[in-house]
Amino acid sequence: MSVRSAYEDEDGELRGRQFRFSVDREVEHDGGADGFARPGTAVSLDGFKKSFQQNAPKGVDALAREIFEHCIWYFLRPGGAPIVTIGDDDESVSLADLMDEFVDSAMTSSTIKIKGQKFDMLNLRLKATTRNSVPRLHWCAASRVVIEENLSGKVPGLHGKLADKASGEFVYACYLTSTFLDDRVRADRTAFDISEIVAGQTLVDDLSLDDIREAVLEEVAGILKDALESAREQGKQRVHDFVTKRAPRYRPVLAKIQERGITVDPSVKDQDLELQLHRHLQKIESEAFVQGQEVFAGANLEPAEDYAERLAEYLATVSEINQSDLAAYVSRRRTVLDLLGRLIRADKEGKYSREDAIHSLIVPMRTESNDVAADGSNLWIIDERLAFHDYLASDKTLKSMPITGSKSTKEPDILATRLIDSPVLAAEGQKLPLPSIVVVEIKRPMRKDATEDKNPIQQCLDYVKRVRAGRVLTATGRLIPPTQDPPAFCYIVADLTEKMIERCEISDLRPTHDGLGYFGYNNAAKAYIEVTNFDGLINAATERNRAFFDKLGLPT
Repeated sequence: MSVRSAYEDEDGELRGRQFRFSVDREVEHDGGADGFARPGTAVSLDGFKKSFQQNAPKGVDALAREIFEHCIWYFLRPGGAPIVTIGDDDESVSLADLMDEFVDSAMTSSTIKIKGQKFDMLNLRLKATTRNSVPRLHWCAASRVVIEENLSGKVPGLHGKLADKASGEFVYACYLTSTFLDDRVRADRTAFDISEIVAGQTLVDDLSLDDIREAVLEEVAGILKDALESAREQGKQRVHDFVTKRAPRYRPVLAKIQERGITVDPSVKDQDLELQLHRHLQKIESEAFVQGQEVFAGANLEPAEDYAERLAEYLATVSEINQSDLAAYVSRRRTVLDLLGRLIRADKEGKYSREDAIHSLIVPMRTESNDVAADGSNLWIIDERLAFHDYLASDKTLKSMPITGSKSTKEPDILATRLIDSPVLAAEGQKLPLPSIVVVEIKRPMRKDATEDKNPIQQCLDYVKRVRAGRVLTATGRLIPPTQDPPAFCYIVADLTEKMIERCEISDLRPTHDGLGYFGYNNAAKAYIEVTNFDGLINAATERNRAFFDKLGLPT
């Protein structure tokens, strides 16, 4: 940046000075400033980086608005601002003429006293722009803005734009001035020599930034009373609508969250609102844990007079948290079914999702029981009972499964074993009656290659045969004593194309009542077989969960 400046000395003679400064060389003298006929300054910006140059505002009007927004306090302070004109060839704009474009109207000026010190508040309604979109407190000293503070959320209901009957939508701005601030501003005018908080026993005259801020916010709440009340009601409705339609898990604890004084911007994004609600839920859970420790710590002692009341309050909170967890689980099921519904539809080009996308939604690929958390799979879509298994393998070769003892490298989509009377994820190996085998095959939506070599029904039966032929072990490596052939359940998820229907009929399977699948029992293989198309799969899972969805108000 180059600066050329001319000024009059004590004798009235015109003198000049010229210098440059940059990131690399800082300030350097650049000779005399010639060519001036009167006092004035010319500033030139050189070497404008391309990335900034391409995105910088261009044109006289755009530049004038940017500069005025940045320097608005100079036009509001006592004594006003110097005359500033932005010019480019024959175009020019005076910054003073932009006041009406930015300032909607002035509000009542306020004077507050804090521990004997007087502070003046200039309250403005600003028209909403890209920069003026959040409420701000401007701490001023020596006729300049020293600190800009975002007030969003610091007064209940004060977030972004407000509205009242008098002037419609506006953005609130406060300019705070005081001789107290003037006396304590730092030489570089970027901060104040005032403590943020005065710790310990305070004296009457001790005044911190926090004291000043607290008094200003109290005054702001009174000035904007009507507009803030309207904003709080809109925010409350926004939370209610979001919880009802998108996040029912918070419904059981919503009353407690609202008791904590949550206020949100009515225009807040769903993801940001979810984060706010989640933070409140975490605090409620933490407080409940502490409360429980305190309640039960004195259980063996002489109960206090209010013990029964505190215990009832604690149990009520725990009940609400448990209901919230259940609501989250049910809501997740609704989301999974919605996602599966989208995956089975054709895209704009008429193409369908690959089976691995659908497979991964139901259970993560290339994993086994120890790799997947209890709620990490969605096997409930196919059969609720699949949640209880002794061993599960997803897209793993038979050779890699400790339960089979097989050398085969074939990969069933999903294979699970379940021990009778032992519905746990990993069996202890003490109860070893007849184990069951479940094999699931998932095909690409509308796939038409159910040929002799790619018959999913026969593939499932082959997998069952290979498992039975191996030395069967539990997931912990314990040998299962020889038994009769274990019962097997084969689930095939595939659309009922002409070829798939033909394979079902050859396998002597019967159509379901809704026409969306086939079922039957194969005596030779001792296996129950169920073929379901994707629509039938989603419909059945939705019907099984409908009562829960309806209870939470989720659409079905």
